[in-house]
Amino acid sequence: MASITFDHVNKIFGDVHVLKDLNIDIPDQEFLVLVGPSGCGKSTALRCLAGLEEITDGQIKIGDRVVNNVAPKDRDIAMVFQSYALYPHMTVFDNMAFGLKLRKVPKPEIKRRVEEAAEMMAIGHLLDRKPRQLSGGQRQRVALGRAIVRDPAVFLMDEPLSNLDAKLRVQTRAEISKLHQRLKTTFIYVTHDQTEAMTMGSRIAVMRDGIMQQLDSPQTLYDHPVNKFVAGFIGSPSMNFIKGTLTKGDGRLFFDGGSFSVPIPNSRRAHIESHVGKEVELGVRPEDVHDAALLPPGINGDAIVETTVDVTEPMGSEIYAYLQSGQHSIIGRFDPRTSARPGQPIRAVYDMEKMHIFDIATEKALI
Repeated sequence: MASITFDHVNKIFGDVHVLKDLNIDIPDQEFLVLVGPSGCGKSTALRCLAGLEEITDGQIKIGDRVVNNVAPKDRDIAMVFQSYALYPHMTVFDNMAFGLKLRKVPKPEIKRRVEEAAEMMAIGHLLDRKPRQLSGGQRQRVALGRAIVRDPAVFLMDEPLSNLDAKLRVQTRAEISKLHQRLKTTFIYVTHDQTEAMTMGSRIAVMRDGIMQQLDSPQTLYDHPVNKFVAGFIGSPSMNFIKGTLTKGDGRLFFDGGSFSVPIPNSRRAHIESHVGKEVELGVRPEDVHDAALLPPGINGDAIVETTVDVTEPMGSEIYAYLQSGQHSIIGRFDPRTSARPGQPIRAVYDMEKMHIFDIATEKALI
């Protein structure tokens, strides 16, 4: 068992500054997810922790030990890669046992550990098969089982579900979460998929261009993003962003988007009063855009926007409605009973109690 510390870690490849002053404290037994678009530095951070890349500056600690100059094999970590990296000529048993054999673990102990891990991953009946005889999901389980038998202090996972189909991804996601609860070990998981991050992580570190943007619980990232990038990255479909101006009239504050104007609740105005007359960006999540005719209880219906429906995507339990209001394109997640049809006008209502306002220049959240 071990905590992890990234202390002012930098990594430079030639002229490219991949990790910029990365600081993260990961307590023992936490499930931390590093998430961000391709090229943001999340996999590099994982590889630096594993010892597969040498850091340029700073310190990495596992427990109380600085591991900057410790060989990967001596860091007490196990890593699961995006590619399963199984030996094609070996059986499942031998693939899982290979690392233990190199460490000269006694044969009875190897057998016990492999069979235990295989039972945990529901692949006990596959131990005599070769990788080519397995499905993608089964190969992924073997790769996970191979990490488990090591009994490491830290599990590192680099996009391990990328090669699986959608249904299998959901199933394996749940299995990894259960595995974490059972093993009570520190997990660090890298993904570009925000759904994986939100459903699996006890905390999420959102990264962009080598800089950590925000580190917090999934719900806090969703409810209180610190900037436009985090707001747009977390949530599916992505948050709607609408440029406009804050105006004042009759003692109230309004957001004027040109083709529409909506009132801002008094509960949300304290931090944005100083921006009256300035251009800002309104952020509204699709789930907070409603069909005015089917307004859920408890939502104030005075933030009405006249729109035209471009496209609808029926999802069964809801309908994604792509709406146009002047020059603004908006996505709403509507009740499936909606009358929204392509080409037809419809009145949309924004739940302004959940809106976000961002500074145009800095992209920082003002609320």
